[in-house]
Amino acid sequence: MYTNLRLLFRPVQPHIQNTSYGVEYEEVFPDEKLKDFIYCYWRLESRYSLAEPFFYRGVADGCVDIITHSDYPYNARIIGFSSTYNLFPLGTSFKYIGIRFLPAAFPSVFDICALELSERLQEFDMVLPEVTRQLGHIFSVSSEMNQTKRLLDDYFLLAFKRFSVTHDYRLNKALGLIYDSRGNLSTQRDLDVGLSSRQLRRLFEFYLGDSPKTFSRVIRFQKMLNARPSYESLKKLKFYYDYGYYDQAHFIKEFKTFYGVSPAMALRSA
Repeated sequence: MYTNLRLLFRPVQPHIQNTSYGVEYEEVFPDEKLKDFIYCYWRLESRYSLAEPFFYRGVADGCVDIITHSDYPYNARIIGFSSTYNLFPLGTSFKYIGIRFLPAAFPSVFDICALELSERLQEFDMVLPEVTRQLGHIFSVSSEMNQTKRLLDDYFLLAFKRFSVTHDYRLNKALGLIYDSRGNLSTQRDLDVGLSSRQLRRLFEFYLGDSPKTFSRVIRFQKMLNARPSYESLKKLKFYYDYGYYDQAHFIKEFKTFYGVSPAMALRSA
C-alpha cells in the first residue's frame, strides 16, 4: 500500500454553510494505524426538520465511500470512483454516517475490483454481506461520533489483520508520480513504471476504478480545491494555468464536470 498518502492527497468535499441550511457535516480522522487506508469517518445530518428537501453535492475525489442512514444501520450502500459529481436528494430530515476509503485502499483490503463499483451507488450487502452486517451492528449501537470512531477503529484494526492486503509496487510508483505532479502529467509518457499502457490501465481499473488519465484529472481537480482558490484569484491571477489547464474554457468545463456548478458559483459560496 502506498504509505504517507494522507500527506500527499487530501480529498475535499464542498463546504456546507450550516447557518444557511440547518445541516451539519463533520469529518473525524481514524486511528493512526489506519491512515493509509481510511481518510475519515464522516457525519451529515439535519439539525431540525428542514423547510425544503436538501440536496447534497458530492464532488469527484477518487475515493470509495460506505454510507448508511442512522435509522437503517444495516442498509449500508457503497459508492465507488466517480468521474463526475453526484447530487443526492436527502429529504428534510436525515442523519447519515460514512466511511471514506482513500484511493486504491478498498480493493487492496477486500480484493474487490474497483471497476465493479465505479459510477454507481449500490447496496453494500451485495458486495460484502458479512462486513455489512458487522458495520450495521456498530452503527446501530453508537449514537455519538466519537463513540462511532472508537468502534470503527477497533473493527478495522482487527479486520485488516485478517485480510491479506495486496498492492502492486508498480501501482504505488504510478500513484506517487500522479500525486507529486498534482495530476498534471502525460499518462502515456510520464507513467513509466515497467508496464505497457494496457497493463497499467488494467491495474488502475482494478484498484482505482478507471483509467490513469481519468484518475489524474480527478487528482488535478482535487489538488486545485486543496489550494482553496478564491473567486478573485480565479478572475485576476488565472491560477488554473498552474494546474495544467489549457485555458479558462478548459478549466470551467472540467470544474463543472467534477463539481456540478461553475467555479465562479462554487468559489463565491465557499
